[in-house]
Amino acid sequence: MAEFATHRGRRTQAAIDTAARTVIARKGILATTIADITAEAGRSAASFYNYYDSKEAMVRQWALRFRDEANDRAQSVTRHGLSNRERAYEAAAAHWHTYRNRLAEMISVSQLAMVNDDFAQYWAEMCAVPISFITDTVKRAQSQGYCPGDDPQLIAEAIVAMFNQFCYIQLSGARSEEPDDRACIQTLANIFYRAIYGEEVH
Repeated sequence: MAEFATHRGRRTQAAIDTAARTVIARKGILATTIADITAEAGRSAASFYNYYDSKEAMVRQWALRFRDEANDRAQSVTRHGLSNRERAYEAAAAHWHTYRNRLAEMISVSQLAMVNDDFAQYWAEMCAVPISFITDTVKRAQSQGYCPGDDPQLIAEAIVAMFNQFCYIQLSGARSEEPDDRACIQTLANIFYRAIYGEEVH
């Protein structure tokens, strides 16, 4: 019976998490209520509190798991042997797929970061991996004569901010049409590449 209860509990928590991700992707975390989540899950409002003290506590658990996976996701773009264009594409694809697969986390943490210091720190940590990668990319490009005089950290922060906003606009519930993954990734890759390796027009 205890084993069955544990299995049923995990299933209920999974249903609540899935429902929360669906509602948050559609409405954002600030407009989402616990009643919205449990209604989507087909569970009682009281069942939510068996697993989380608040919606912020739920997102905190998501954010910590997400942060722990960040370095694994970064491996695809830090491996050696890629051309500059290939590396730009891999960076864009990694960011797009991360945002698509973790849409609720990205929306929740970014929105809560505006009103909560803990989540501001989580958001900074989530962005730190791509910012660090792009900063190093710019430094290598500068050693080859590209983007002279630019601040690598600022370029990286600008690109990551653009990536995040683009992904949010394309993937959030505000849009009625499903985005074209390939076209979106290629657009991000092209902007990334041109921002760093594009020739100046005189």
